[in-house]
Amino acid sequence: MTSSTLRDPQGRPESDRGTTSAGPDRLPFAASIVAESSGWGFFLCVQKDLRQARSGELFISLSLQDKTGLIRGRIFNEVERYREEFDSGDFVKVQGRTDLYNGRVHLIIERIRRVNADQDRAQGFREEDCVLCAPRPAEEMWRELEALIDRVHDPFVRELLARLTAEHAERLRIWPAAQTIHHAYRSGFLEHILSVARAALVLGEAYGANADLLTAGAILHDIGKLQELQYDRATSYSREGNLVGHIALGVIMVRSTIAGIPDFPGVLRTQIEHLVLSHHGHKEFGSPVEPKTIEAMILSAADDLDAKINQVQQALRDDTDPDAEFTAYHQRLGRVLWKGTE
Repeated sequence: MTSSTLRDPQGRPESDRGTTSAGPDRLPFAASIVAESSGWGFFLCVQKDLRQARSGELFISLSLQDKTGLIRGRIFNEVERYREEFDSGDFVKVQGRTDLYNGRVHLIIERIRRVNADQDRAQGFREEDCVLCAPRPAEEMWRELEALIDRVHDPFVRELLARLTAEHAERLRIWPAAQTIHHAYRSGFLEHILSVARAALVLGEAYGANADLLTAGAILHDIGKLQELQYDRATSYSREGNLVGHIALGVIMVRSTIAGIPDFPGVLRTQIEHLVLSHHGHKEFGSPVEPKTIEAMILSAADDLDAKINQVQQALRDDTDPDAEFTAYHQRLGRVLWKGTE
């Protein structure tokens, strides 16, 4: 059997059954999938892990993505076969039914295969429907970034930001901000640094902080993620990401660029490096040093706030139970979330 043929338990190809052609049995987009649904759909597989249940049996855990969000999936049947049938980063055609697990809708997958683009376009497959993107267009956000840099008064800071953003423009436009936790989608990195900049500058005005340093910190605090993460539809960690990490990589990138700017003040370099090194706020959260300037404290708070708010927004979007007043328990945030009165 080729990977482009989806078959039922009797070995009949899907085209012979008539149950997976376009029609009422097609699943809606991920954000609209509810409990007690069944059918087929096209997704991007962004995570695939082999796991062991308490019973000792192996199963495959998946994260499936389309332009509206993520849905978790599990494969319990023919695990050995599906270990090789597709990989993370592949577009896949899935058939299954939904189940509630810990209050969240999961997809129990009965059949899955790599997409055959020529064959599946006739049934509605489009790559752009399977890639989760930031809600704002990347070019619109890029113009905001350029305007932000133009407003920097200090010529050394402005030159540093202009050089780094120009050098990494292609990745800055499309890179996610993380693999799974927050802004984990196309152009999420750009969305995140702009949100951090807006929040930090408002706080900076309230507390009399240096706006140029806050702008530099917002744009550069995660710059190492452009090397830490690999992104080609799905996100993974590079060798440097696993062995060095984005904070150290970011400082290396900043220091290397500063070395090419004549007469860059040493004190200013140290202040900017401190912003990058301390932005996680605490040593136990991965920062080599803790914030020791007003700007570093504001940056750390703005970064943490934006990451948390993005998780809240995602959790509210992912909740599909119209009858529940609160979301399911959010493991990372450690709470349920109120969905409001509407």
